[in-house]
Amino acid sequence: MKYTVLQVLGVALLVLGAQGAIRRLVHHEDAGLLGWLPGGFAVGLTAHLLAAAAGACLAGWAHRAAKDSDSRD
Repeated sequence: MKYTVLQVLGVALLVLGAQGAIRRLVHHEDAGLLGWLPGGFAVGLTAHLLAAAAGACLAGWAHRAAKDSDSRD
């Protein structure tokens, strides 16, 4: 169950990061959730891409861990 929650959180972070990065590429002035972040376009885009990458890594790790724990039972 805990791996399922982590997998859902990872996918949500992936989706929010990817959506934010695409929005920043299309509308440079629209900062979205990271509007409080100083540094402008490059920093905002980098933060969104890092969030997407972290979400993908978390979801992938949780998926593998869930499969491993199921195979041990």
